[in-house]
Amino acid sequence: MGTKYEGTADEVRALNSYIKLNRASESIMNRTTEHLAHYNLTLSQFSVLEALHHLGKLTQVELAQKLLKSTGNMTTVLQNLEKRGLICRQRSADDQRYVFVTITETGRELITRIFPTHVAGIVQAMGALSAEEQETLAALCRKLGIGQ
Repeated sequence: MGTKYEGTADEVRALNSYIKLNRASESIMNRTTEHLAHYNLTLSQFSVLEALHHLGKLTQVELAQKLLKSTGNMTTVLQNLEKRGLICRQRSADDQRYVFVTITETGRELITRIFPTHVAGIVQAMGALSAEEQETLAALCRKLGIGQ
């Protein structure tokens, strides 16, 4: 579905591209994350576990920046993960403004169990594109993401 806006050629082209990008993003996210509900995880919660598993201890602010979330949203996500014993938060002894987040053994076991299925779903979804098209898409998304 394209835009019904009757603007300039540049406006219509930009709007149509934007709509298609948004629709494709929503569609692929829905297909590749539906399995998370079986583990009672939101995408944000899964993303935190994945980041901590692969990157190690991070501050709440670093997590929020990496996951493109607000610090307020991140606090709620972390509270829910902590209640389940999947992460641990600890205020910095050196600077009380910083709260470090680490994954627990229970969290590590969960992400280790989920991640292969997650990757397989992404590989399947991205299989609609050739390897070259995936590389081109990655480059274009990076260009859009940094705004240049």
